[in-house]
Amino acid sequence: MTREELIALTILVPVSAVLSLSNLEHLILVLTTMLVVLVEFLNSAIETTVDRISLEPHPLAGQAKDLGSAAVFIAVLMWGLTWLVIVGPLVMGLFRKLTA
Repeated sequence: MTREELIALTILVPVSAVLSLSNLEHLILVLTTMLVVLVEFLNSAIETTVDRISLEPHPLAGQAKDLGSAAVFIAVLMWGLTWLVIVGPLVMGLFRKLTA
């Protein structure tokens, strides 16, 4: 697991709590943030298991690691898109007020 994801979780969950959003929007923001951490845990478990079995390169071991990394990438995309769609309009509204 990367430190960046834990730092983001630590910062963004409280940020979500102070935003003027519905309970469902708060829940979606928190769950997508937690999803990234969950998928990263699973990816780390896959990589650790593959490395424990053998350190010799094997096509299936590489494929397992690549698929785990792809799952993390997709979770991060989902996370970013969710935050963009829900929080983006709030940020844009604030930006418009500051520049008007």
